[in-house]
Amino acid sequence: MLTGKQRAFLRSLAQKEEAILYVGKAGVTEPVIAQAKEALAARELVKGRVQENCLYTAGEVQQLLCQACEAEGVQVIGKVFVLYKKRPDGAKIQLPKG
Repeated sequence: MLTGKQRAFLRSLAQKEEAILYVGKAGVTEPVIAQAKEALAARELVKGRVQENCLYTAGEVQQLLCQACEAEGVQVIGKVFVLYKKRPDGAKIQLPKG
C-alpha cells in the first residue's frame, strides 16, 4: 500500500513520461494485460491512456489492470492512468519512506 507521500513522488515521475499502454474499443484484453505486465517488469511505473472509443473509464481500466497485474494505482486524470509495481529483484525507483 502506497502512502500519500509515495503517491505524490510517483505522480511527479509519471508527469514526465509518455503513455506507453493504450486501451481501445476491446477493453482490457489478455494482450493488454500481458503488455502491462511486461512494461511493469521493465519500468515499474507505467502510464496508460484510454482511447475515445473504449467503453470503460480510465478508473475502471486502472482497477482491472491493478487486479490482473497485482500492481497499485497511482493516479487517474481524465483518460490517463498510472500504475506502479515494485520489481521483486530490486527496485529501480527508490520510494520515500512513509
